[in-house]
Amino acid sequence: MDVWNPLLDRGLHALGQLLINPFYYIGIVFIVLHYRKQIQLERKLFHTRLHSLLSETWRVVLWGWVGGICASLLLALVGVSLHADAVLLLWGITIVLMLFRIRFLCLAYAVGILGIAQAVLSWLPNADSLQQSYALAATVAGADIPSLLVIVAALHLLEGLLVSTQGARMVSPLFLEGKRGQMIGGQQLQGFWPVPLFLLVPFAGGSTAELPWPTLFAPELGMGWTLLAFPAMIGFTELTISKLPRKQAKFSGNLLYVYGLVLLGAAIAAHFWSPLMLLGALLAIGLHEGLLYYNAWSEDKQIPRYMHAMNGLMVLAIVPGSPAEELGIQVGEIIHKVNGHRIRHRTDLHAAMSLNSAYCRLEVLNEQGEVRFLKRAIYAGEHHQLGIVLAPDQEVRYFMEQRPMHLFSYLRGKLTGLLTNDSTKSM
Repeated sequence: MDVWNPLLDRGLHALGQLLINPFYYIGIVFIVLHYRKQIQLERKLFHTRLHSLLSETWRVVLWGWVGGICASLLLALVGVSLHADAVLLLWGITIVLMLFRIRFLCLAYAVGILGIAQAVLSWLPNADSLQQSYALAATVAGADIPSLLVIVAALHLLEGLLVSTQGARMVSPLFLEGKRGQMIGGQQLQGFWPVPLFLLVPFAGGSTAELPWPTLFAPELGMGWTLLAFPAMIGFTELTISKLPRKQAKFSGNLLYVYGLVLLGAAIAAHFWSPLMLLGALLAIGLHEGLLYYNAWSEDKQIPRYMHAMNGLMVLAIVPGSPAEELGIQVGEIIHKVNGHRIRHRTDLHAAMSLNSAYCRLEVLNEQGEVRFLKRAIYAGEHHQLGIVLAPDQEVRYFMEQRPMHLFSYLRGKLTGLLTNDSTKSM
Protein backbone atom coordinates (compact mmCIF):
# COMPACT_ATOMS: atom_id res chain seq x y z
CA MET A 1 0.00 0.00 0.00
CA ASP A 2 1.26 3.48 -0.81
CA VAL A 3 2.20 5.07 2.54
CA TRP A 4 3.46 8.39 1.24
CA ASN A 5 0.06 9.98 0.66
CA PRO A 6 -1.09 9.26 4.25
CA LEU A 7 2.26 10.54 5.52
CA LEU A 8 1.85 13.78 3.58
CA ASP A 9 -1.74 14.18 4.77
CA ARG A 10 -0.84 13.54 8.43
CA GLY A 11 2.24 15.74 8.07
CA LEU A 12 0.17 18.72 6.89
CA HIS A 13 -2.24 18.14 9.75
CA ALA A 14 0.67 18.07 12.24
CA LEU A 15 2.08 21.26 10.71
CA GLY A 16 -1.25 22.96 11.32
CA GLN A 17 -1.16 21.74 14.92
CA LEU A 18 2.30 23.21 15.36
CA LEU A 19 1.36 26.61 13.92
CA ILE A 20 -1.44 27.03 16.46
CA ASN A 21 0.54 25.57 19.36
CA PRO A 22 1.30 28.36 21.87
CA PHE A 23 4.32 26.53 23.31
CA TYR A 24 6.24 26.88 20.04
CA TYR A 25 5.75 30.65 20.10
CA ILE A 26 6.68 30.76 23.78
CA GLY A 27 10.03 29.30 22.75
CA ILE A 28 10.53 31.96 20.08
CA VAL A 29 9.57 34.74 22.51
CA PHE A 30 12.13 33.40 24.97
CA ILE A 31 14.82 33.52 22.28
CA VAL A 32 13.93 37.14 21.47
CA LEU A 33 14.16 38.01 25.18
CA HIS A 34 17.48 36.19 25.41
CA TYR A 35 19.09 38.12 22.56
CA ARG A 36 17.60 41.39 23.79
CA LYS A 37 19.27 40.78 27.16
CA GLN A 38 22.52 39.87 25.43
CA ILE A 39 22.55 43.06 23.35
CA GLN A 40 21.78 45.14 26.46
CA LEU A 41 24.78 43.59 28.18
CA GLU A 42 27.07 44.21 25.21
CA ARG A 43 26.11 47.89 25.06
CA LYS A 44 26.73 48.29 28.78
CA LEU A 45 30.11 46.56 28.83
CA PHE A 46 31.57 47.45 25.41
CA HIS A 47 29.50 50.47 24.25
CA THR A 48 28.65 48.58 21.06
CA ARG A 49 26.67 45.52 20.04
CA LEU A 50 28.14 42.31 18.74
CA HIS A 51 24.89 40.59 17.74
CA SER A 52 21.75 41.52 15.84
CA LEU A 53 18.40 40.67 17.42
CA LEU A 54 16.58 40.03 14.14
CA SER A 55 19.29 38.10 12.29
CA GLU A 56 20.18 35.90 15.27
CA THR A 57 16.53 35.08 15.96
CA TRP A 58 15.85 34.14 12.33
CA ARG A 59 19.02 32.06 12.18
CA VAL A 60 18.23 29.94 15.23
CA VAL A 61 14.60 29.49 14.14
CA LEU A 62 15.75 28.33 10.70
CA TRP A 63 18.33 25.91 12.10
CA GLY A 64 15.73 24.70 14.58
CA TRP A 65 13.51 23.70 11.65
CA VAL A 66 16.38 22.00 9.81
CA GLY A 67 17.39 20.11 12.95
CA GLY A 68 13.79 19.27 13.82
CA ILE A 69 13.12 17.71 10.42
CA CYS A 70 16.33 15.65 10.64
CA ALA A 71 15.52 14.49 14.18
CA SER A 72 11.94 13.67 13.14
CA LEU A 73 13.20 11.44 10.33
CA LEU A 74 15.49 9.63 12.76
CA LEU A 75 12.72 9.16 15.33
CA ALA A 76 10.31 7.96 12.64
CA LEU A 77 12.65 5.03 11.96
CA VAL A 78 12.52 3.83 15.57
CA GLY A 79 8.96 4.94 16.36
CA VAL A 80 7.83 6.46 19.65
CA SER A 81 4.72 6.22 21.79
CA LEU A 82 3.57 9.66 22.90
CA HIS A 83 0.22 11.35 23.48
CA ALA A 84 -0.82 14.99 23.38
CA ASP A 85 -1.59 15.14 27.11
CA ALA A 86 1.96 13.99 27.89
CA VAL A 87 3.31 16.78 25.66
CA LEU A 88 1.27 19.37 27.58
CA LEU A 89 2.48 17.96 30.89
CA LEU A 90 6.11 18.10 29.80
CA TRP A 91 5.79 21.73 28.73
CA GLY A 92 4.06 22.58 32.00
CA ILE A 93 6.90 21.04 33.99
CA THR A 94 9.45 22.87 31.84
CA ILE A 95 7.86 26.28 32.36
CA VAL A 96 7.75 25.77 36.14
CA LEU A 97 11.41 24.71 36.16
CA MET A 98 12.41 27.77 34.14
CA LEU A 99 11.16 29.96 36.98
CA PHE A 100 14.15 28.68 38.97
CA ARG A 101 16.88 28.19 36.35
CA ILE A 102 16.88 29.00 32.65
CA ARG A 103 18.97 25.94 31.87
CA PHE A 104 16.09 23.77 33.12
CA LEU A 105 14.25 24.46 29.84
CA CYS A 106 16.12 21.42 28.54
CA LEU A 107 13.64 18.59 28.00
CA ALA A 108 15.91 16.18 29.90
CA TYR A 109 14.82 17.62 33.24
CA ALA A 110 11.08 17.43 32.53
CA VAL A 111 11.36 13.85 31.21
CA GLY A 112 13.51 12.85 34.18
CA ILE A 113 11.00 14.29 36.65
CA LEU A 114 8.12 12.58 34.82
CA GLY A 115 9.96 9.25 34.94
CA ILE A 116 10.64 9.59 38.67
CA ALA A 117 7.01 10.60 39.29
CA GLN A 118 5.80 7.54 37.39
CA ALA A 119 8.01 5.25 39.48
CA VAL A 120 6.82 6.84 42.74
CA LEU A 121 3.18 6.57 41.61
CA SER A 122 3.61 2.88 40.83
CA TRP A 123 4.87 2.25 44.38
CA LEU A 124 1.77 3.75 46.03
CA PRO A 125 -0.77 1.19 47.28
CA ASN A 126 -3.70 3.21 45.90
CA ALA A 127 -2.11 3.90 42.48
CA ASP A 128 -5.05 2.46 40.51
CA SER A 129 -7.67 4.58 42.30
CA LEU A 130 -5.55 7.71 41.85
CA GLN A 131 -5.37 7.11 38.11
CA GLN A 132 -9.14 6.69 37.94
CA SER A 133 -9.80 9.81 40.01
CA TYR A 134 -7.24 12.22 38.62
CA ALA A 135 -6.42 12.80 34.94
CA LEU A 136 -2.94 14.03 35.89
CA ALA A 137 -2.11 10.75 37.63
CA ALA A 138 -3.39 8.83 34.60
CA THR A 139 -1.18 10.92 32.30
CA VAL A 140 1.88 10.31 34.49
CA ALA A 141 1.20 6.56 34.68
CA GLY A 142 0.54 6.28 30.93
CA ALA A 143 3.68 8.10 29.76
CA ASP A 144 6.05 5.90 27.76
CA ILE A 145 9.33 6.81 29.48
CA PRO A 146 11.62 4.86 27.09
CA SER A 147 10.11 6.73 24.13
CA LEU A 148 10.61 10.05 25.89
CA LEU A 149 14.22 9.15 26.70
CA VAL A 150 14.80 8.37 23.01
CA ILE A 151 13.46 11.83 22.12
CA VAL A 152 15.78 13.45 24.68
CA ALA A 153 18.73 11.44 23.34
CA ALA A 154 17.98 12.44 19.73
CA LEU A 155 17.63 16.10 20.70
CA HIS A 156 20.99 16.08 22.49
CA LEU A 157 22.73 14.44 19.57
CA LEU A 158 21.25 17.23 17.43
CA GLU A 159 22.31 19.80 20.01
CA GLY A 160 25.85 18.42 19.96
CA LEU A 161 25.95 18.89 16.19
CA LEU A 162 24.61 22.46 16.39
CA VAL A 163 26.98 23.40 19.22
CA SER A 164 30.00 21.97 17.38
CA THR A 165 29.17 23.81 14.16
CA GLN A 166 27.60 27.05 15.43
CA GLY A 167 28.57 27.40 19.08
CA ALA A 168 31.63 29.54 18.38
CA ARG A 169 29.57 32.26 16.71
CA MET A 170 27.01 32.30 19.52
CA VAL A 171 29.52 33.57 22.06
CA SER A 172 29.13 36.53 24.41
CA PRO A 173 32.36 38.08 25.77
CA LEU A 174 32.17 39.10 29.42
CA PHE A 175 34.11 41.02 32.03
CA LEU A 176 34.40 38.93 35.19
CA GLU A 177 36.05 39.11 38.59
CA GLY A 178 38.81 36.56 39.08
CA LYS A 179 39.63 34.62 42.23
CA ARG A 180 42.00 37.30 43.51
CA GLY A 181 39.74 40.21 42.71
CA GLN A 182 41.39 41.09 39.39
CA MET A 183 39.33 41.72 36.27
CA ILE A 184 39.49 38.94 33.68
CA GLY A 185 37.72 38.21 30.43
CA GLY A 186 35.48 35.27 29.70
CA GLN A 187 33.52 33.77 26.84
CA GLN A 188 29.97 32.65 27.47
CA LEU A 189 28.78 30.22 24.83
CA GLN A 190 25.03 30.15 24.82
CA GLY A 191 22.49 29.22 22.23
CA PHE A 192 18.87 28.09 22.12
CA TRP A 193 16.94 26.55 19.25
CA PRO A 194 13.16 25.96 19.00
CA VAL A 195 12.92 22.50 17.43
CA PRO A 196 9.61 21.37 15.90
CA LEU A 197 9.38 17.59 16.02
CA PHE A 198 6.89 15.58 13.94
CA LEU A 199 6.61 12.26 15.73
CA LEU A 200 5.17 9.08 14.26
CA VAL A 201 2.93 7.83 17.07
CA PRO A 202 0.22 5.17 17.52
CA PHE A 203 -3.33 6.50 17.06
CA ALA A 204 -6.47 4.35 16.99
CA GLY A 205 -8.25 6.62 14.52
CA GLY A 206 -5.24 7.19 12.33
CA SER A 207 -3.96 5.69 9.10
CA THR A 208 -3.53 1.94 8.88
CA ALA A 209 -1.26 2.09 5.85
CA GLU A 210 1.62 -0.33 6.34
CA LEU A 211 4.95 1.37 7.01
CA PRO A 212 7.86 0.19 4.83
CA TRP A 213 10.17 -0.08 7.84
CA PRO A 214 9.94 -1.84 11.22
CA THR A 215 9.76 0.30 14.38
CA LEU A 216 11.40 -0.63 17.67
CA PHE A 217 9.59 1.52 20.24
CA ALA A 218 6.05 1.48 18.81
CA PRO A 219 5.20 -1.89 17.24
CA GLU A 220 1.47 -1.09 17.67
CA LEU A 221 1.75 1.44 14.80
CA GLY A 222 0.32 -1.27 12.56
CA MET A 223 -3.07 -0.77 14.23
CA GLY A 224 -3.16 2.92 13.33
CA TRP A 225 -0.74 5.84 13.37
CA THR A 226 -0.51 9.58 12.90
CA LEU A 227 2.04 12.40 13.13
CA LEU A 228 2.09 14.45 16.32
CA ALA A 229 3.63 17.93 16.42
CA PHE A 230 5.89 18.29 19.44
CA PRO A 231 7.58 21.71 19.88
CA ALA A 232 10.79 21.29 21.90
CA MET A 233 13.58 23.59 23.01
CA ILE A 234 17.25 22.71 23.07
CA GLY A 235 20.05 24.93 24.23
CA PHE A 236 23.21 25.28 26.25
CA THR A 237 25.03 27.88 28.34
CA GLU A 238 28.67 27.47 29.26
CA LEU A 239 31.36 29.84 30.45
CA THR A 240 35.05 29.51 29.67
CA ILE A 241 37.91 31.70 30.84
CA SER A 242 40.65 29.47 29.47
CA LYS A 243 39.63 28.20 26.02
CA LEU A 244 39.05 29.80 22.65
CA PRO A 245 35.36 29.77 21.63
CA ARG A 246 35.84 27.24 18.84
CA LYS A 247 37.67 24.83 21.17
CA GLN A 248 35.06 25.18 23.89
CA ALA A 249 32.30 24.58 21.32
CA LYS A 250 34.00 21.39 20.11
CA PHE A 251 34.56 20.25 23.69
CA SER A 252 30.92 20.87 24.62
CA GLY A 253 29.67 19.20 21.43
CA ASN A 254 31.64 16.04 22.21
CA LEU A 255 30.19 15.90 25.73
CA LEU A 256 26.68 16.21 24.30
CA TYR A 257 27.36 13.35 21.88
CA VAL A 258 28.40 11.17 24.82
CA TYR A 259 25.29 12.17 26.78
CA GLY A 260 22.98 11.44 23.85
CA LEU A 261 24.50 8.02 23.16
CA VAL A 262 24.46 6.96 26.83
CA LEU A 263 20.83 8.02 27.19
CA LEU A 264 19.91 6.24 23.95
CA GLY A 265 21.42 3.05 25.32
CA ALA A 266 19.51 3.51 28.60
CA ALA A 267 16.25 4.04 26.68
CA ILE A 268 16.70 0.86 24.65
CA ALA A 269 17.54 -1.13 27.78
CA ALA A 270 14.50 0.30 29.60
CA HIS A 271 12.26 -0.60 26.67
CA PHE A 272 13.17 -4.27 27.03
CA TRP A 273 13.33 -4.31 30.85
CA SER A 274 10.96 -1.86 32.54
CA PRO A 275 12.76 -1.68 35.94
CA LEU A 276 15.49 0.29 34.17
CA MET A 277 13.10 3.16 33.38
CA LEU A 278 13.82 4.79 36.73
CA LEU A 279 17.55 4.50 36.08
CA GLY A 280 17.09 6.15 32.68
CA ALA A 281 15.09 8.99 34.26
CA LEU A 282 17.77 9.54 36.89
CA LEU A 283 20.48 9.47 34.22
CA ALA A 284 18.61 12.08 32.17
CA ILE A 285 18.94 14.56 35.04
CA GLY A 286 22.07 13.39 36.85
CA LEU A 287 24.29 12.97 33.81
CA HIS A 288 23.14 16.32 32.41
CA GLU A 289 24.04 18.05 35.68
CA GLY A 290 27.29 16.10 35.81
CA LEU A 291 28.39 17.44 32.43
CA LEU A 292 27.76 21.01 33.58
CA TYR A 293 29.67 20.52 36.82
CA TYR A 294 32.50 18.79 34.98
CA ASN A 295 32.91 21.79 32.67
CA ALA A 296 32.86 24.19 35.65
CA TRP A 297 35.34 22.00 37.56
CA SER A 298 37.75 21.78 34.61
CA GLU A 299 37.54 25.55 34.08
CA ASP A 300 38.24 26.22 37.76
CA LYS A 301 41.57 24.42 37.45
CA GLN A 302 42.75 26.44 34.44
CA ILE A 303 44.71 29.69 34.29
CA PRO A 304 42.61 32.58 32.91
CA ARG A 305 43.44 33.22 29.28
CA TYR A 306 41.76 36.54 28.60
CA MET A 307 44.16 38.85 30.44
CA HIS A 308 46.68 41.33 29.11
CA ALA A 309 50.30 40.18 28.95
CA MET A 310 53.70 41.88 29.01
CA ASN A 311 53.95 41.55 25.22
CA GLY A 312 50.63 43.24 24.39
CA LEU A 313 46.87 43.49 24.80
CA MET A 314 44.56 40.47 24.59
CA VAL A 315 41.71 40.49 22.05
CA LEU A 316 38.46 39.47 23.74
CA ALA A 317 36.07 39.98 20.80
CA ILE A 318 35.74 41.47 17.33
CA VAL A 319 32.87 43.73 16.25
CA PRO A 320 31.16 42.18 13.18
CA GLY A 321 31.74 44.12 9.95
CA SER A 322 34.59 46.13 11.50
CA PRO A 323 38.10 46.77 10.11
CA ALA A 324 39.44 44.22 12.63
CA GLU A 325 37.22 41.52 11.12
CA GLU A 326 38.35 42.53 7.64
CA LEU A 327 41.99 42.23 8.73
CA GLY A 328 41.33 38.75 10.11
CA ILE A 329 42.17 39.49 13.73
CA GLN A 330 41.02 36.59 15.90
CA VAL A 331 39.75 36.27 19.45
CA GLY A 332 42.64 35.28 21.73
CA GLU A 333 45.34 37.02 19.72
CA ILE A 334 47.57 39.72 21.19
CA ILE A 335 48.05 43.23 19.81
CA HIS A 336 51.84 43.52 20.10
CA LYS A 337 52.70 46.66 18.13
CA VAL A 338 50.75 49.44 16.41
CA ASN A 339 52.52 51.73 13.94
CA GLY A 340 55.85 50.41 15.21
CA HIS A 341 55.18 51.15 18.89
CA ARG A 342 54.98 48.51 21.63
CA ILE A 343 51.55 48.23 23.26
CA ARG A 344 51.33 47.51 26.97
CA HIS A 345 48.26 49.53 27.99
CA ARG A 346 45.01 50.71 26.48
CA THR A 347 46.34 54.29 26.38
CA ASP A 348 49.36 53.04 24.38
CA LEU A 349 46.98 51.71 21.73
CA HIS A 350 45.11 54.99 21.43
CA ALA A 351 48.34 57.00 21.32
CA ALA A 352 49.92 54.74 18.67
CA MET A 353 46.83 54.86 16.45
CA SER A 354 46.71 58.66 16.66
CA LEU A 355 50.22 58.87 15.15
CA ASN A 356 48.72 58.17 11.73
CA SER A 357 45.03 58.95 11.34
CA ALA A 358 44.86 57.59 7.77
CA TYR A 359 46.78 54.32 8.01
CA CYS A 360 47.48 51.63 10.57
CA ARG A 361 50.16 48.92 10.77
CA LEU A 362 49.75 46.14 13.33
CA GLU A 363 51.90 43.33 14.65
CA VAL A 364 49.67 40.64 16.12
CA LEU A 365 50.73 37.50 18.01
CA ASN A 366 48.58 34.50 17.17
CA GLU A 367 47.74 31.51 19.37
CA GLN A 368 51.14 29.93 18.67
CA GLY A 369 53.01 33.15 19.51
CA GLU A 370 53.92 33.84 15.87
CA VAL A 371 53.89 37.41 14.59
CA ARG A 372 51.39 38.42 11.91
CA PHE A 373 51.84 41.72 10.10
CA LEU A 374 48.64 43.53 9.17
CA LYS A 375 47.97 46.91 7.60
CA ARG A 376 44.96 48.88 6.50
CA ALA A 377 43.77 52.37 5.67
CA ILE A 378 41.57 54.08 8.26
CA TYR A 379 38.40 55.86 7.17
CA ALA A 380 36.28 58.46 8.92
CA GLY A 381 33.48 57.10 11.09
CA GLU A 382 35.09 53.72 11.73
CA HIS A 383 35.42 52.22 15.20
CA HIS A 384 38.08 54.01 17.25
CA GLN A 385 39.82 50.68 18.01
CA LEU A 386 39.22 49.17 14.56
CA GLY A 387 36.44 47.09 16.12
CA ILE A 388 38.72 45.33 18.62
CA VAL A 389 37.17 44.61 22.02
CA LEU A 390 40.02 44.23 24.49
CA ALA A 391 40.17 42.07 27.60
CA PRO A 392 39.41 44.05 30.76
CA ASP A 393 41.90 45.86 32.94
CA GLN A 394 41.40 47.11 36.48
CA GLU A 395 39.85 50.32 35.15
CA VAL A 396 36.70 48.80 33.66
CA ARG A 397 33.56 50.17 35.25
CA TYR A 398 31.31 47.12 35.22
CA PHE A 399 31.67 43.35 35.33
CA MET A 400 29.24 40.45 35.20
CA GLU A 401 28.18 38.63 38.33
CA GLN A 402 28.44 34.87 37.98
CA ARG A 403 25.08 33.63 39.18
CA PRO A 404 22.29 31.39 37.84
CA MET A 405 19.65 33.04 35.66
CA HIS A 406 15.92 32.45 36.06
CA LEU A 407 12.98 33.34 33.84
CA PHE A 408 12.20 36.62 35.61
CA SER A 409 15.70 37.87 34.77
CA TYR A 410 14.72 37.75 31.09
CA LEU A 411 11.27 39.24 31.59
CA ARG A 412 12.61 42.32 33.34
CA GLY A 413 13.32 45.28 31.11
CA LYS A 414 16.18 46.40 33.35
CA LEU A 415 19.54 44.71 32.89
CA THR A 416 20.43 42.53 35.88
CA GLY A 417 23.59 40.77 36.97
CA LEU A 418 26.04 43.67 36.48
CA LEU A 419 28.23 44.82 39.36
CA THR A 420 30.26 48.02 39.65
CA ASN A 421 34.03 47.70 39.91
CA ASP A 422 34.84 49.18 43.33
CA SER A 423 38.36 50.16 42.27
CA THR A 424 36.96 52.70 39.80
CA LYS A 425 34.63 54.50 42.23
CA SER A 426 37.38 56.78 43.50
CA MET A 427 38.54 57.73 40.00
